[in-house]
Amino acid sequence: MVRERRHRAVPAAPLVLLLLAATGCTGAGDAPAGAAGASGPGAPAGSVGAKGAVARVCDAPAGGPATAPAGGPATAPAGAVTVDPSVVGDLVAKTAASPPRTTFWLRPGTHTLGPGAYDQVEAKEGNRYLGAPGAVLDGRGVNRYAFGGTADGVTLRHLTVRGFAAPKDEGVVNHDMADGWVIEHLRIEDNSGAGLMAGARQELRASCLRGNGQYGMNAYKTGDSVRGLVVEGNEITGNNTDDWERREPGCGCTAGVKFWAVDGADVRGNWVHGNRGAGLWADTNNNDFLFEDNLVEENDGAALIYETSYNAVVRNNTIRRNNRVEGRAAAEEGDDFPYAAVYVSESGGEPRVPARTDRIEIHRNLLEDNWSGITLWEDADRFCNSPSNTSAGYCTLLVESTARCAPPAIAAPPLRSDCRWKTRRVDVHDNRFVLDPAAVPCPPASCGRMAVLAGRGTSPDWSPYLGGGVAEAVTHGQDNRWHDNAYVGPWTFVARGPGRGLDFGRWRGAPYRQDAGSVLDARGGGR
Repeated sequence: MVRERRHRAVPAAPLVLLLLAATGCTGAGDAPAGAAGASGPGAPAGSVGAKGAVARVCDAPAGGPATAPAGGPATAPAGAVTVDPSVVGDLVAKTAASPPRTTFWLRPGTHTLGPGAYDQVEAKEGNRYLGAPGAVLDGRGVNRYAFGGTADGVTLRHLTVRGFAAPKDEGVVNHDMADGWVIEHLRIEDNSGAGLMAGARQELRASCLRGNGQYGMNAYKTGDSVRGLVVEGNEITGNNTDDWERREPGCGCTAGVKFWAVDGADVRGNWVHGNRGAGLWADTNNNDFLFEDNLVEENDGAALIYETSYNAVVRNNTIRRNNRVEGRAAAEEGDDFPYAAVYVSESGGEPRVPARTDRIEIHRNLLEDNWSGITLWEDADRFCNSPSNTSAGYCTLLVESTARCAPPAIAAPPLRSDCRWKTRRVDVHDNRFVLDPAAVPCPPASCGRMAVLAGRGTSPDWSPYLGGGVAEAVTHGQDNRWHDNAYVGPWTFVARGPGRGLDFGRWRGAPYRQDAGSVLDARGGGR
C-alpha cells in the first residue's frame, strides 16, 4: 500500500529578527518542551501543542489529567450496558445483542474477546464504548482486531487497547475503516500492524499511539475516500517496532502516521517522537492538509514527508533532532542526496484541486538540530503510467485515467503537464533553522542542507521528460521559493541536482535568487 521515498533578486536589507531561543529535552526520557512564543519575521509564533500544551498522553498517571486514557467514568452512565472483564467475550456478545446507539461501560480490569483470531467487536451505528479507570482490552497476541464493522458514528473513549495481532497494513481499531468514528483518550499500544485505521470524518484526539508494530495510525480507506480527518492532541511514539523497512527494503510502509489519498486533514497539537522511520508521512494524492502546532522530534527518519500530494499548510511546528539515523546511514553509504527533516517529494500547490490553499506553505516553524532542513525534490521518471511510479496504478488528480498518459498523447498539452506530479508553488518563509555542529556531528555538506532539485529523466524511452528539463523547471520555473527565514549555524544549499552545493551568497544570487530578506549567522548554533 505504501511506497518508497526516493529513487527514492538583489538581496533585501536585513530585517530585525527575534531569534527564538529553543528550550528542549536533553534525552528521550525528558518531558517535552514547547517553543516559547515570539514575533517578527523569522521567528515561529505560538507554542507547541493545542492551545500551548504539549500532548503528553502516554505516561499520564491513572486517574490523573483529563487526557489520561484511564480517566473515564468511575460508574456506569445512565442507561449504559455494563461489560464484565471476568466474562470472556462479554463485550462481543453484548454488542451483538444490543441495538444500535447503545452505550457500553467497561468495568475496571482486563477484558478479552474470545479464543479465535477473528473474535472482535462488530460495532453498530452510533455505539459508544466508555472505559472505567483501568479498563483494558487485551488481544493476548491471539485476536487480530479489536473493533471492526462498517457502522457510522461510533465513539470510543478512555480505554487501553493492546496485544492485538493485526497483519501488515491492517489495523486494530476501526479495522474496516468505517466513517464518522470519534476516538478520544485511548491508549493503543503494543499491537502488530497499525494501531488504528481511518474512515471519513474520523476524529482522533488526546490519545496515545505507542509501540505498534507498523504504524500508530494507517489513514487509508479502500476506495480512497477518507475526508475531513482530525488528528489533534495525541502522543504518537515508538511505532514500527517490527522494523518493516529492514524486513522489506524500500517498502515505504512505516511511519508514526501514514496518510494515503486523504482529502482534508487537520493534524495539530500532537507530540510525534521516537518513531522508527518518519514521524508523519502523507503519500499519494493527499490534499488540503494543515500541520500546525505539532512537536515532532527524535524520529529516525524525516519529521514530515509530503509526497505526490497537493495543497498544504505547515506552520507553527517545532521540528528537532529528526532524521539522524536514516540521514547518517545514507551518508555513510556514500549517498549524496539531501535527505532532510521536511521532505516534499513531487508535491505542490494546485489551484485546480479545491483546498483551503492553492500552495504548499511552510512558515513560522522552528527546525533545530535535525539532519538537514527542507528538501524539495522531483523525480523526472515518476509520472502516471511510468514503471518508476511506485504508487502503482495511481495517476495525478488532474487525469482521470492512468492509461491516457501514454504516447503519443502524453507528449502534448495538457497531458505533458498533467501526467506528472509536480513540486511547485512551495513557499518556505519566516522559519528559523538552527544547526549546532556539536549536536549533529557531520560535515555540513551532509547534514546542514536546504535543497530544491530533481533527477534527470532517464526512462522509459517514450517519456517526454528525458534529460534535464524537470530539474530546470523545479529550480527556476515552478514558483518554489524561500524568503524571510533566519539561519543559525553552518548551512549550505543545493539547487537543481545532487552535488550542486552553494553557499548562502550564491543561493541568494543569480540565477537562483532564493531567500530574499533572510539572514544567516553561520557561527551560531552552539549553546
